[in-house]
Amino acid sequence: MKIQPIQYITILALAGSLTSCVTAKYETPEIIDNKLYRDMNSKDSTTIADIPWSNFFKDINLQNLIKEGLQNNLDLQIAVTRIKQSEASLRSAKLGYLPTLSAEASYSNSKLNEVKGSGFRTHSEIPQLSATASWEADIWGKIASTKRSALASYYQSDAYRLVTQTSLIANIANSYFNLLAYDEQLKIMKNTIKLLEDNVQTMQYLKEANIVTGAAVEQSKALLYSTKLNVPDLESNIKTLENSISLLLGKEPGPIVRSKIEEQVIPTELEYGVPVQLLSKRPDVMMYEYAYRASFENTNIAKASLYPSLTLTGNVGYSTYQNLNNFFDYSSMFANIVGGLTQPIFNQGKLKSQLRISQAKQEEAFLNFKKAVLNSGMEVSNALYSYEKAKSKDTGRNLQIEALQKSVDFTKELLIYSNANYTEVLTAEQNLLSAKLNQVNDRLQQLQSAINLYKALGGGVN
Repeated sequence: MKIQPIQYITILALAGSLTSCVTAKYETPEIIDNKLYRDMNSKDSTTIADIPWSNFFKDINLQNLIKEGLQNNLDLQIAVTRIKQSEASLRSAKLGYLPTLSAEASYSNSKLNEVKGSGFRTHSEIPQLSATASWEADIWGKIASTKRSALASYYQSDAYRLVTQTSLIANIANSYFNLLAYDEQLKIMKNTIKLLEDNVQTMQYLKEANIVTGAAVEQSKALLYSTKLNVPDLESNIKTLENSISLLLGKEPGPIVRSKIEEQVIPTELEYGVPVQLLSKRPDVMMYEYAYRASFENTNIAKASLYPSLTLTGNVGYSTYQNLNNFFDYSSMFANIVGGLTQPIFNQGKLKSQLRISQAKQEEAFLNFKKAVLNSGMEVSNALYSYEKAKSKDTGRNLQIEALQKSVDFTKELLIYSNANYTEVLTAEQNLLSAKLNQVNDRLQQLQSAINLYKALGGGVN
């Protein structure tokens, strides 16, 4: 079918008006409200997620570890390769509006032998050089949807990189503070062991003075030995955690340069903003929305595939008959352009099945998006609740340790100057040690809750 210029313009105008009839325009689903944070109805958009990680974490040693992790972490490097893959697909999709172009060179040589009764022979040589271009008009928006789908996939891969980055920063920080907690607990344990060794010596002197029995001496030794048994476990945990941090940094296992837990600054004001900010700040929420957007466009593509496609094909070249001298003369040139409409009629139900599959995948992507939003609200609520409850323990824990320290001192005096049982001293010392270790855990919980809230709000992308 030959298409005149005026017909061509008419077809393009018609295509533009028909596109919106088949493909739908994407709009972000409204699935967030102010009830996403449990028992919190903030109207202030200020959020700690806007704070760069280099300012949120004050410890210079931790900052250096995070920098090293961002540079060398293998998971982050894998995420970057995914971006490169999506970028290549996007580049290809952007070229969908351009025609395809191919060149062909051919040479045919035929010879017809003499046939009985004919009395002649035929010999022909036909060289030919041609170029063919083919272009499909985007009547139903299929090419545009393909481009938008590839663009959404590209943004999705970049969001995945940010998910990996924020998780990496939070994992390094959590592991670092956990390591500091182990150091402090080991320090408390060794100091307690030194005191218990002094207690054993004291019990032996008291036994020689007939103030306590041999049972008291053995009980003091048993407490000393049981306390010493905790040291190997703590030292093993420290080594294991150092190795885990080294893996996060993308290097071989080794020691980690660090500070002390009492030097860490715990934020006092943890602004969490409003829930709708999670759509633009949490990379995992963005990643799932881009996945939904890509599946939305794939459904548009499947719809457009059910409708006719208009293709224009042009061919130009040179061809001659047994005369190469005049091969590039105007008389040897040929050209033509053909337009055609192709309407799928029967394709074994594949196109309709593909549409149903795309619609089901779109629904799945939407549910994953909604689940990511709900999960983000849960993580923010949990982190805030955990931080507040950990902070509320400070006063009570300090009073507990103060009281237990007095209890240890008093029972020791009673043991010397009265008939007190050493079991009371043993119990008081065990309770004091447990309280000191729990105080370290309280501080660790505060630090890690602040980190988890920072990550849950989308902090760590800058």
